[in-house]
Amino acid sequence: MPGGLPGAEREMQPGKFSRTAQRVAIRRAAHQLLDDPKVLDDPLALRIIGAEAEAALRSDPKEDHAFARAFRAFMAARSRFAEDELARAVEPRVSQQRVAQYVILGAGLDTFAYRSPHPELRVFEIDHPDTQAWKREQLHAAGIPIPPSVIFVPVDFEHQTLADALTRSGLNTTAPAFFSWLGVTPYLTREACMTTLSVIAKMPAGSGVVFDFAIAPALLNAGQRQALAALSKRVAAAGEPFQLFFDPDKLQDELKTLGFHRCEFLQGAQINARYFQNRADGLCVRGGLGHLMSAWV
Repeated sequence: MPGGLPGAEREMQPGKFSRTAQRVAIRRAAHQLLDDPKVLDDPLALRIIGAEAEAALRSDPKEDHAFARAFRAFMAARSRFAEDELARAVEPRVSQQRVAQYVILGAGLDTFAYRSPHPELRVFEIDHPDTQAWKREQLHAAGIPIPPSVIFVPVDFEHQTLADALTRSGLNTTAPAFFSWLGVTPYLTREACMTTLSVIAKMPAGSGVVFDFAIAPALLNAGQRQALAALSKRVAAAGEPFQLFFDPDKLQDELKTLGFHRCEFLQGAQINARYFQNRADGLCVRGGLGHLMSAWV
């Protein structure tokens, strides 16, 4: 698809919202309900999924088996990692320009913009028009006000490029921006993924991105390959097959070739060490299913 595919259009049909976005939002909501302490403290997560979905989740969470717990843990950790990296960009500890623009690619029902602790930050939510219309309905029904700092950028990537979308959005392309791009890359073609990353790499110094990705099965151990195969079967049955896998070392080299000068790679052990230490409930990321990357221009 031209210009990459930052959102969840892979399963979009005209007039329909993203089911992927809905499922991810329900898992973030389940984290608020079932896990203590919270890795991602999101007081809007239960409200944004809607009263009916919230009631169903509260009455029967269906999230207690090992796979659901591990997947929920990764959903929470990847959003927390993105928000932590954003905080570093907004309040830099070294001498660099402060980031005042945050672009959420494939925003879905992400709630950060409606609970942001950074009052001067402009948040650009980029997603398919139907998913954005649905999100506005969810916000209205939940009584969650839309702050003036939020800019909705409806984009159909069948017909528009990311570069065009950023220009049209009013993003200041002469100033640094931070991007999050979660839950998307495994479903993309390699060309679409690298095209999107190349657009971000052309942003001014101080810009950055956080994204998650799948590791090539040949680099996983037997247990991890089994877990990946089980997840791949589930998503394929839902019409969303995985098609893009990376070697993390080669990916970091490619990111540097594109123009990113610094990268950080987190796999399960590092994610657990950062976000799930000393928990009485044993919640953690398992099975090599989730991997995170931050990259800075």
